[in-house]
Amino acid sequence: MEIDENLGALVTETQNLQYAKLDTFNTLEIIKAMNKEDKKVALAVEKEIPNIAKAIDIIVKAFKKGGRLFYIGAGTSGRLGVLDASECPPTFGVSPDMVQAIMAGGERAYIKALEGAEDDPKLGRDDLLARNITANDVVVGIAASGRTPYVIGALEAANQKGAATVAIVCNPDSLLTKVAQITIALVVGPEVLTGSTRLKAGTAQKMVVNMLTTAAMIQLGKVYGNLMVDVQMTNAKLVDRAVRIVTKATGADPNQAQKALQEGGSCKVAIVMILAKVDAFKALELLRDTDGFVRKAVELATKE
Repeated sequence: MEIDENLGALVTETQNLQYAKLDTFNTLEIIKAMNKEDKKVALAVEKEIPNIAKAIDIIVKAFKKGGRLFYIGAGTSGRLGVLDASECPPTFGVSPDMVQAIMAGGERAYIKALEGAEDDPKLGRDDLLARNITANDVVVGIAASGRTPYVIGALEAANQKGAATVAIVCNPDSLLTKVAQITIALVVGPEVLTGSTRLKAGTAQKMVVNMLTTAAMIQLGKVYGNLMVDVQMTNAKLVDRAVRIVTKATGADPNQAQKALQEGGSCKVAIVMILAKVDAFKALELLRDTDGFVRKAVELATKE
């Protein structure tokens, strides 16, 4: 295996000398050190807010055209994409196809590390192209190092297909930044445990993917106020949450909220039924006419 002499110069691989004797720290000292470093994460994310906003606007535009969002990565970075993509259907009621994650090594790598899979740019290209990428899609490459060959190969393929490309990295001016159309560079500095990018780097990446999908879904009408009105009622906990969402949104009592949910089949319909004082059929019609935005549906009802 060839040794990449440039790898050791990356910020994420640099040794933080104030923790050079980390192995001598007691429990309290270790977690205080980790907590001290974690405080830097939100500040690093804050510096990239303009680029995060650019990425979100492109994602929203893609969704409105029927496009999809793909996360692609390896190791911790790949798993963060898997985590965010898997949470979108239950949280926002969207198809699993809308936000997808591709990870080096496939599903086997979700649990068991297959680190060697990240070294093949052709594999990244092939895995992405297997999803039938189009110009309507957005591909977000997640790589703390910013030089993962698997991710670079995938983003190059996405560019060739005319898709929008975004890089989430933790090293400025890394190779991936030269491939992506938009770069989100989260420079959190060296890790407490040298090179362990599942720590600050992973936390920063998680914060950003949270922002990408949450902000995009809000702009698609998946939220009313700050309530998850497209939540899927797939278990007892989520049914209970749906009742609470409707009561908070409308001021109705739980029994009235539950009755409206049973008649309407979703939080959105139930809320419009109660606030606009209409039946389920009319509520659905109002939501269709306003692209699924609850607030606009209720406002439209008052004008009719």
